[in-house]
Amino acid sequence: MIEIILTKEFEERFLRLPLSIQKKAIKQQEFFCKNPFYPSLHTEKLQPKSKELWSIRIDKNYRIVFRYLETNQVLFMTVGTHDWIYKIAKSC
Repeated sequence: MIEIILTKEFEERFLRLPLSIQKKAIKQQEFFCKNPFYPSLHTEKLQPKSKELWSIRIDKNYRIVFRYLETNQVLFMTVGTHDWIYKIAKSC
């Protein structure tokens, strides 16, 4: 089972999401804890790959960005729209 640690930024941005997206995110986090490569998550490593950032899909428009800390521990760094996530991932 995967342990998820949340950054302050993630927590703040999560609370600003629409309630319907928050509910979907919680469901996806449950899948993630059991299997980080569960098919509906569409887990992928972001570019540039050297940054070691990954994303999972909440729905068509929203993503969670995370980084592995250890084999069974991840840091959920931020959450937001697809376009915003991919823009900030490139600038990190």
